[in-house]
Amino acid sequence: MHVSSLVTYPVKGCAGAALDSARVGATGLEHDRAFMIVDADGAFRSQRSDPALALVRCSVTDTALTLEHPSTGSVTVAVDRDSAAREVTMFAAPMRGIDQGDEVADWLGEVLREPSRLVAAPHDLGRITDGISPGSAQFADSSAVHILSTATLAGLNSKLDVALPMDRFRPNIVIDGWEEPHREDEVREVGIGSARLAYTKLAIRCAVTTVEQTTGERAGPEPLRTLGTYRRARQKGVAFGSKFSVVHEGTVTVGDELSVETWGESEL
Repeated sequence: MHVSSLVTYPVKGCAGAALDSARVGATGLEHDRAFMIVDADGAFRSQRSDPALALVRCSVTDTALTLEHPSTGSVTVAVDRDSAAREVTMFAAPMRGIDQGDEVADWLGEVLREPSRLVAAPHDLGRITDGISPGSAQFADSSAVHILSTATLAGLNSKLDVALPMDRFRPNIVIDGWEEPHREDEVREVGIGSARLAYTKLAIRCAVTTVEQTTGERAGPEPLRTLGTYRRARQKGVAFGSKFSVVHEGTVTVGDELSVETWGESEL
């Protein structure tokens, strides 16, 4: 088993950026979900309500973030992760974010046609995530790293009339080499490159999977309709892929082999 692709999502809900190699810290791949777009009330925006975010592409360094959109051009903002944070919410839970200024807010308002602002996760966010092996994350829905295998996607596509691409599911690490689907559900501790990850929970899927990532438009009801016929989880919803916390920081590179240290039973 080996890593076939790596993707980080600097701004929650926006397009991912493919990487050849990634530093994996306590909160996941470097810069992953380090930023979040919020509405006028400070509630987070995602493709659940704003599918057009799929067309916003991001490039980021420690000091600058650039956002691009096909019809709105681009905007670059100096990254501020040290100023006073404001209160924001994610799934109605209180969070803290540092506002990144009016220029990028105006640009996002033009893209989404509603008042919007961009916030960054403060260095001292200190968010603790739940699951079998609790960890940390920035603005990811739950755990730091989402792993999905090509075998799992192939198993779903064998049941669909039209095959779906991997980007519908927005994984951080894609694994190739397993013959059976859903083997990532049974991994409990795994070494990848110089990093070590621990299983936290199944990835419960939402309406984002119905958004065509190249057009920013909903194309549902698939895959949720078909997943509902065979991937109903004990938790509410359908499961596809698994979430992991980072227990030892390191670097992961495309082509790295997996070293599974501990296996368990699927929670499905």
